[in-house]
Amino acid sequence: MTAPDLVPDLVLGVDIGTTATKAVAFAPDGTEHGRGESPHRLDEPEPGAAVQDPEALWEAVGDAVRDAVADLDPARVATVAFSSAMHGLLALDAEGDPVGPLMTWADSRATETARELRRRDGALALHRRTGTPIHPMSPLVKLAWLRRARPSLHATAHTWGGVKEFVLARAAGARVADTSGASGTGLLDLATGTWDPEALDIAGIAADALGEPVAPTAVVGRLRVRDWGLPTGVPVVAGGGDGPLANLGVGGVRPGVAACSIGTSGALRVTVDRPAVDPRGRVFCYGLADQRWVVGGAITNGGLVLDWARETLHRDVDDLLAAAAAVPAGADGLLALPHLLAERAPHWDSVGAGAFVGLHRRHGAGHVTRALLEGVCLQLRLVLDAMREAGQAVDEVRATGGATRSELWRRLLTDALGLPVGFPAVDQGSAFGAALLGMQGVGLLPPGPEGLEAAAERVPLGETLHPGPDAEVYDARLPLFEQVHAALADVGAALDR
Repeated sequence: MTAPDLVPDLVLGVDIGTTATKAVAFAPDGTEHGRGESPHRLDEPEPGAAVQDPEALWEAVGDAVRDAVADLDPARVATVAFSSAMHGLLALDAEGDPVGPLMTWADSRATETARELRRRDGALALHRRTGTPIHPMSPLVKLAWLRRARPSLHATAHTWGGVKEFVLARAAGARVADTSGASGTGLLDLATGTWDPEALDIAGIAADALGEPVAPTAVVGRLRVRDWGLPTGVPVVAGGGDGPLANLGVGGVRPGVAACSIGTSGALRVTVDRPAVDPRGRVFCYGLADQRWVVGGAITNGGLVLDWARETLHRDVDDLLAAAAAVPAGADGLLALPHLLAERAPHWDSVGAGAFVGLHRRHGAGHVTRALLEGVCLQLRLVLDAMREAGQAVDEVRATGGATRSELWRRLLTDALGLPVGFPAVDQGSAFGAALLGMQGVGLLPPGPEGLEAAAERVPLGETLHPGPDAEVYDARLPLFEQVHAALADVGAALDR
């Protein structure tokens, strides 16, 4: 068969994450035909800052795409669809080029602004309308902070967006914002799918400073980049936020099935058929696609706690995990509050202050490591309980992310959540979720919610674990974990100032 006779049968899912961009070529049945990955650097130029160079991110996207299609006939690629880390904020000039760095979700410089906004009348109503907690991660809060702390940048920026909006504009000439990623900005009204007037007023910007909201399955343009190893003219599908797309990519779109991810950070989400926000403001609600949303919570401190242990204890990760596995559940009486960075769900209190409680001379590197991992899993259990108290039934979990490659992490997560946890064979959930939206966008999958459910059936499931005897240990530890957080919240906030 000659190249002109080829029928495009592959979709490229590109996930622009915090630590790397990953591009994977998928067939409609979920089989993988090529992948590429390019790492990112996260800079901390001042206290609280967590920024990235957008031009370096652009180069990383190109590198990952080129590697993914290097051994393929590019004529086989039917579309390119994108996922990206949520809550980033980037100022752009009139030409669509970046003005300064990307403020990532981990940037906490707007912490005091978030506290002030949470005290405003109508703060909880704003959370309910937009689905996004008032927290330093939120672009709404970042914009309010920039308005006061960086007035020149705030006033001179022509438009605002995140990394995906920047990439879509440069790659396909599309000045848009998909409603999935936009639902994590704190600026989008979930019910109407339009920019919220009160949020815009707080941010100090007009609606035309943001991209036009579009469906995540929308074909927003044609590829015009010539050095990605793909022909120009390939349809580009908007895609969505990495969190909601991870639900789709691991098959977590049926009622009662939650998706959990533990990478640098972590999250737990369940898919719903109408926007729903906890009346107490403990969970988020973000858009997926086609009348589907996800409700849940994100935690800041996931796998990064293991990186901290490696750097601090001067042991490699495999040694630390082996030492932790040799320690009994409960870490021999050591409890860790693993809040190395300002934590998010379910308290959203912006306090970045961890602690070890019950530390004794008998404790070593294995105890410290296990206590940290248990703390991460207990934080996710708090998110699960908040989701249930908000009316969301959760009966099983699908888990993905780098941490789930560890047998110890898998067991701790299953026992701490107290639910069956399945581990999909697809290890790039957000990239696969983006690819599935791309398939819908170009007609390789049926449209609408039925298409999403059909897509979920294509996710191959690997191992499933069930809670073991140690689940009782974590049930008993959970109230103590909550008590430690409550007791140290004011102390942590005071030390953080």
